[in-house]
Amino acid sequence: MPHRTAPDPRTQPRQFLTYLFEMAVRRALPLHNTAAFLPPPPQGRTLVLGAGKAGGAMAQAVEAFWPEAAPLSGLVITRYDHIPPRPMGLKPRIEVVEAAHPVPDAAGLAATQRLLALTQDLTANDLVLCLISGGGSALLTLPAEGLTLADKQRINQALLDSGAPIAEINCVRKHLSQIKGGRLAQACAPARVVTLTISDVPGDDPATIASGPTVPDPTCCAEAISILKRYHIDLPAPVLAALTRGTLETPKPGDATFAGHEIHLIATPQQSLQAAAQAARAAGLNAYILSDEIQGESREVGKVHAALARAVVTQGHPFQRPCLLLSGGETTVTVRPLAPGVPRGRGGRAGEFCLGLAQALQGQAQVYALAADTDGIDGVQDNAGAWVEPTTLNRAHLKDLRIDDYLDRNDAYGYFAALGDLVMTGPTFTNVNDFRAVLIL
Repeated sequence: MPHRTAPDPRTQPRQFLTYLFEMAVRRALPLHNTAAFLPPPPQGRTLVLGAGKAGGAMAQAVEAFWPEAAPLSGLVITRYDHIPPRPMGLKPRIEVVEAAHPVPDAAGLAATQRLLALTQDLTANDLVLCLISGGGSALLTLPAEGLTLADKQRINQALLDSGAPIAEINCVRKHLSQIKGGRLAQACAPARVVTLTISDVPGDDPATIASGPTVPDPTCCAEAISILKRYHIDLPAPVLAALTRGTLETPKPGDATFAGHEIHLIATPQQSLQAAAQAARAAGLNAYILSDEIQGESREVGKVHAALARAVVTQGHPFQRPCLLLSGGETTVTVRPLAPGVPRGRGGRAGEFCLGLAQALQGQAQVYALAADTDGIDGVQDNAGAWVEPTTLNRAHLKDLRIDDYLDRNDAYGYFAALGDLVMTGPTFTNVNDFRAVLIL
């Protein structure tokens, strides 16, 4: 992503917000963040294992900085179409394969089986370098005994549709897996494990990122059962019985498995928000980072941001304009049941945030916004997110688009596509989750 001059926010607000998003993504790119965290080559061999939306870019960064004379091999799983173009002259040393996200598929299962098999015959002289980023939970899929891939797909989709926060979703995923929740670290013993991770979760907890395959798990089987019951998600009877008995328990903090292991966060949501804030201040704006840990229903978070923006314009507080409000985190979308024959909407968290924001702003003058997922994909669509402008509702009215109808069927993609207001970037090859910027002139 090349450097460029910042557009003038007062005359080019949409272009300026796009520029800030680019600065946030740039800060999270693996090539800019990996070298400082690489350990020295071991006496034995170095095996690279990993999964996540940034997996392809992380693997290339390791290849770029690892000594040419030192042995290096491995396997990393990333999402379809998320392998970045290879830089000229960079020798491929790590295999990168693609699979489905957010619902796992047979390609992910086969790749995970191959990845786990590579851990056989490791010695204490070997190093396992694990590259973990958001999306790894779906990509690194190896169902617990008694579960089929179809079972995992059904459970995963039900959790995604439920509106459950990511920590709850990943608690369940860990206990229904043979590789998540620290089990990959167990498989690597007695080799030393160094994990490099890019955070896409509120709080940057490595145990939650991609369901912590190399990290001790503080959650338990009983919590997983409680979550499944809360969202009315059924399990095959033998698997529920195994959870109830604790047979599917994960390794916990203090387990000897993790002695001598290292975990490094190489990129975080807060760092990306700070990069955007710095760019905004350089353009003469007051920039405020509300939080990098915002959770909750996307549309409701949009309404809160709208209330803050309207207060700034109409009352002059709590922030001084011209200003920029930034936030990150991982909001959720609860998919509403639809009447028979009504097509299911399309869209993700960023788009639904923008629907809620636009609805609450009611065309407020001098307020512009961009919300996008930093991986370049909002949910499962081809857009990163959407823009909101003072003209959004009026332009929609002229096209006979009722925002309430689109919210009812979770169809942010349809609404903003009709307006020409989708943010389209393609995969960015990193992932620090939600990016929201509200510009108040």
